[in-house]
This record gives sequence, C-alpha cells and structure tokens, in this order.
Amino acid sequence: MISRIDLRGSDRDPRDVLPRADTDVESALETVRTICEDVRHRGEAALIEITERLDGVRLDSVRVPPGEIAAALDALDPQVRAALEESIRRVRLVHADQRRTDTTTRVVPGGTVTERWVPVGRVGLYAPGGRAVYPSSVVMNVVPAQIAGVESLAVASPPQPEFGGRPHPAILAACALLGVDEVYAVGGAQAVAMFGYGAGPCRPVDMVTGPGNLWVTAAKRLLKGRIGIDAEAGPTEIAVLADATADPVHVAADLVSQAEHDPMAAAVLVTDSEELADAVERELAAQVAAAKHSGRIAEALAGPQSGVVLVDGVDHGLEVVNAYAAEHLEVMTADAAAVAARVRNAGAVFVGAHSPVSLGDYAAGSNHVLPTGGCACFSSGLSVQTFLRGIHVVEYSAQALAEVAGTVMTLAEAEDLPAHGAAVRVRLTGGAGEGRS
Repeated sequence: MISRIDLRGSDRDPRDVLPRADTDVESALETVRTICEDVRHRGEAALIEITERLDGVRLDSVRVPPGEIAAALDALDPQVRAALEESIRRVRLVHADQRRTDTTTRVVPGGTVTERWVPVGRVGLYAPGGRAVYPSSVVMNVVPAQIAGVESLAVASPPQPEFGGRPHPAILAACALLGVDEVYAVGGAQAVAMFGYGAGPCRPVDMVTGPGNLWVTAAKRLLKGRIGIDAEAGPTEIAVLADATADPVHVAADLVSQAEHDPMAAAVLVTDSEELADAVERELAAQVAAAKHSGRIAEALAGPQSGVVLVDGVDHGLEVVNAYAAEHLEVMTADAAAVAARVRNAGAVFVGAHSPVSLGDYAAGSNHVLPTGGCACFSSGLSVQTFLRGIHVVEYSAQALAEVAGTVMTLAEAEDLPAHGAAVRVRLTGGAGEGRS
C-alpha cells in the first residue's frame, strides 16, 4: 500500500530520494492562457460560456445575490454553524496578534525613517469546490484579510449543478458569517482571470489568495505581476516524524486524513523504528479499508509522493524532514516539544500526540493555507502579513541631509551615477527649489 525508503547508514542528500508529488504547472499554462485572454476580452459573457462548458451550468449572472448568501446561513445546520463560529473565533484570536504596528526610527537628529504597514486595497479569495467543499478555507482567507484592514473582499467558488449553479451552501453560509456579500459562482482559471482583469460586476483586484487545483495554480502563475498571489498551491502534504513512543493508530489515522483530500496528496512517515513502521502499515490497511473515500486514499498512499522513510535516529529524522519541508509536519517523539523546536522548514508544525493536522485544518486557530512542494524552505503560510505592504517614509531636515551628503555623493560617483550626487549637491549650493542652505 505504501512504499519504503531506507536511508539508514546513507549519506545521500534526502532531497534526491524523498517522495514528492509531480505537478507540471507549465503544461497547463497554454490552456489557461486561452481561458484568461477570453475573460480579459469578453468579460462576463466569456465567464458564462466557460462555466457552461466546464461545469455544466448555465448562469444568467456570475454574481450570487446577497439575499441568497443570507438565506444559506439561515438554512445551515445549527451544529455546522456553531462549529464555523468557533473556528472563526479562534482564527481571529490568533491572527489579531499578528497585526504589525508602524515603527519610526530616528537615524540622526532631523532624520527619520518610518515603516508604515498598509493593507492591500482589494483582494479576491478563492474557495475550492471540487472533490470536497471547504467553508474552512473561506474562514482562513477572509479573517486575516479583515484583520489586516483590507477594505474590499470578494470570494469566488465553483458553481454546483445540484445547488442551482451556486457555490455550495456551506461556502455561502461561511461568507455570510464573515460579513462578505460579494460572492461569485466561478471556479478554476476563469475565476483568477475574473479577479485579475475584472469582468461583469467584478472589479479587478490587487491580490488573489486561496488554494485550488492545477488550473487555478497555473492562472495564478500566468497573472502574477498583474496581481499579487499568496502562493502556487500544490497537492496537500503531511509528514510525520515519529519514534518508537508514537501510537501507530494515531500515525496511520493522520496519514489517512490527508490522503483523503486527493489521489495526489502526499503522506510521509519518517521514523527510526522499523517496528513502528510495520505497525503503521498494518493500521493503514485496516483504516483505509474502513474509510468512506478508500479509493482515493489508497491511490494517494500508493503513489510516488507517499512513503515510509527509515532513518538512523531522531537527529537524522530532523535532517530529513527539514529537507522535505512539508506543508504539515507532525512530531510524535519523546520530548516532542524540544524536537519540534529544532524544525526549520515546515508550513506548520503539530507537536505531540494530541495536536493532529485535522485540528489545524479547522479549529486550532492557526491558518491552514500553507506552502507546499518544498516551498516551506523559503515561504510562509497565509497570515495577516500576506495582506500588508511595508512602505518606508523618509524625512530628513536640511541639516541632516547636509551631514550625510558626502556619503551619498561618494557612493554615487563610485557607481558612476553622477546625477544622483547632483540631486543632493544642488540642495547644498543654492540651486533652485526648496531646502536651500
């Protein structure tokens, strides 16, 4: 069901042998380019035609009326509503502490540099709706944007034929709970194009965030520069670093939980205990057979992106998981907190036996929009910072400029940019304009 890689006694670079999902975004770019150009030139008419062709739904307009969003909340199962409200409460608690404050540095008397944190003006948030429906992703995208101070938020989610061509009611209900009434029944690359270029009732946005399939990812890559993006999301990943103290039932359950997402989902166990590996494999066989989505789970676990990696010890295991840089990393070892503190590359780290990835997916308060494909080596998950821009504000008096003028002019000459130096010199020698000395 799941392959093994034995790195014991090996000095190979883990990056050369670790399992990884093979996603070819480049192969989708030309198809996506055609879709995006169509939306760019024909606007909502293109969106309606593409939606009918790809989703089997004919829409009169891509925007969901606000009354239908409110009605979806009224019809929501009370238990689901309570769960979403608790998730929102916890995510707001965590993300409220991320908001940065402006900082002014007095470099010299009369010379200051202030870093101002300014929110993005308008953001398009994508909520997937393929094999599964993710109202939790609405929460994870909307809450940090709101806390950052983004003034204009729009949500897009694929239309569902069984719901009259609207996004899934749970998506609409989550939007209502969060106070978002601009929602579009558009999925895939065409949703990113709608946000990037504007189409029909949707004005262009400055940034697009949220996970999606290969086509969404390719469209983000294509339009990056015209719009800001959070990341190019790939298939979900879980890595578990475990030793002999871990419970194989827990380990197997957590691998299965992420494999449930998609046949391309990655599930990796890194352990120095061959006995644990054997026990986990036995548990996987039993748990997968009993799972609702056993087919896609089994496909994900058997794929080249998943595996059990045997290592020499916890130190070696840390080397391996830091090389892998998983979206989600669970640490189930003796003294798990101390081991987790040594992790350098992961989207999110889950410490100990009672912190499964599923907790972070919904109700830990952390964000579940995280870097995949090894990108955790250099990037972070979605946060309030995603929606903020740092702007430096420089203010120097005439005297403060005069005191540093020699430094500026020397460096300008060293770089053969004499006009840079002249722009300072003219202020010191009585040239026209304000600031004469």
